[in-house]
Amino acid sequence: MAAQNKFLLFHKLVQKSFHICTLSILLMCVLQFQVSKSNHISGFCASVYGESAECGELSSNLKLLIKGGIVVNAHHQQVADVYIENGIIVSVQPNIKVGDNVRVLDATGKYVMPGGIDPHTHLGMEFMGTETIDDFFSGQAAALAGGTTMHIDFVIPVDGSLSVGFEVYTEKAKRSCMDYGFHMAITKWDEIVARDMEVMVKEKGINSFKFFLAYKGSLMISDELLLQGFKKCKSLGALAMVHAENGDAVAEGQRRMIDLGITGPEGHALSRPPELEGEATSRAIRLAGFVNTPLYVVHVMSIDAMEEIAKAHKVGQKVVGEPVVSGLVLDDSWLWDSDFSTAAKYVMSPPIRKQGHDKALQAALSTKILQLVGTDHCTFNSTQKALGIDDFRKIPNGVNGIEERMHLIWDTMVESGQISVTDYVRITSAECAQIFNIYPKKGAILAGSDADIIILNPNSSFKISARSHHSRSDTNVYEGRRGKGKVEVTIAGGKVVWEHDELNVVPGSGRYIEMPPFGHLFDGIDKVDAAYLSSLHAPVQRSSTAS
Repeated sequence: MAAQNKFLLFHKLVQKSFHICTLSILLMCVLQFQVSKSNHISGFCASVYGESAECGELSSNLKLLIKGGIVVNAHHQQVADVYIENGIIVSVQPNIKVGDNVRVLDATGKYVMPGGIDPHTHLGMEFMGTETIDDFFSGQAAALAGGTTMHIDFVIPVDGSLSVGFEVYTEKAKRSCMDYGFHMAITKWDEIVARDMEVMVKEKGINSFKFFLAYKGSLMISDELLLQGFKKCKSLGALAMVHAENGDAVAEGQRRMIDLGITGPEGHALSRPPELEGEATSRAIRLAGFVNTPLYVVHVMSIDAMEEIAKAHKVGQKVVGEPVVSGLVLDDSWLWDSDFSTAAKYVMSPPIRKQGHDKALQAALSTKILQLVGTDHCTFNSTQKALGIDDFRKIPNGVNGIEERMHLIWDTMVESGQISVTDYVRITSAECAQIFNIYPKKGAILAGSDADIIILNPNSSFKISARSHHSRSDTNVYEGRRGKGKVEVTIAGGKVVWEHDELNVVPGSGRYIEMPPFGHLFDGIDKVDAAYLSSLHAPVQRSSTAS
């Protein structure tokens, strides 16, 4: 009897354990499903806890050999092997011999290049009554699938406070799965902001500040503030950046369109024509020249703005022009589409321009009038875009591009013969690293550089679709585009995170990259100041005269 009771007790314990185990498995399945559903990312591995069986490769394979590829840097290419240990490139040379404990990737006939660096993104940004649909995990996962291994996002101050804004964005970035840096926007001016700028540069690793000349009533700043900001940037060795549109004129243009009964997405482009971008670009360049500080013009979208930058270069002024993918490969015809959802997804600022601006910007990029390519990745889904269905002024501004940039620039610029393969590395990676003072840690395949690398197959092809992209957005402004040149492997921090069209990423694995001040654009600034002072021939010494 005692034996029978023991057996019954044992049987109940086994049943209870089985039910607990089954419940645990079901719970894990639900969690995995919810993560996949919440991120809307197909073909990826992500772990709630930082590591899972599928994600195991992220913590293993600390030694990699990329064999037989064409290794490309901004100024040189060669057939060589690349050996990586613990996230750092150890050696770049032909015929490297390794042991059995090293994973080997065959790159024969393919290009081995630095991972892309996107200088212009907005992840998890609160804007126009809503928040961008891509956060620091989904946006970065999309970037890695497209061959970008680092981006620089814009911190928006909270009620003008830089320090609070930095804290908010640091929290947002905790789910990062790749390396990132920060720019900082300036939306007001007082002594606290001036002191906070010093803290951001000296303690927080920020070396660039953005000033909006548009978005009247929210982000826009005055010329007086702009001058104060330029002076402070110069003293700190931080790069001044501008969104260049005349905000007062844009507001007038918007009122004009509404008065004419033009309330749809086409009104957005009509209300802020290229002339307003050109005027603001010219003004910012002249004020930066007056202060004698380097200037970075973000999302150059028009011939008008590009020509102002070209004029500045002719007189030796240090001005960086950044086109974005949408401005290089699209035109504004979609804004006149009869379907609101289709037209609204193309609304961004400055607007995508008429046909002809795109080709001119491509030519300027190939001749170094424009220096590097960003995306202004600022995604809103179709429901969010519908906030402006009756008034284009309420359509959240922004398009995608963080995943598509590397492919579209290869197809548009390299396949067409407009730039070389080394130029491709320069405009997608190396130039950004140099401007923001993190080269050659980033932007190069050299011994000692971070192992952020892509393997691109020039003979493979790509097709873009919202159904297969890794952004959370339900639309894609490049829908249906096809081209040659596909990123087949992405390596971030020495780990293979994209291979065989599958992502292998972990939330929280990304690193914040501090960017030191006084990059190369500040070289020679003191000499220009000295030359200016000596040219004044003042003050004039005058003898006093009796009254």
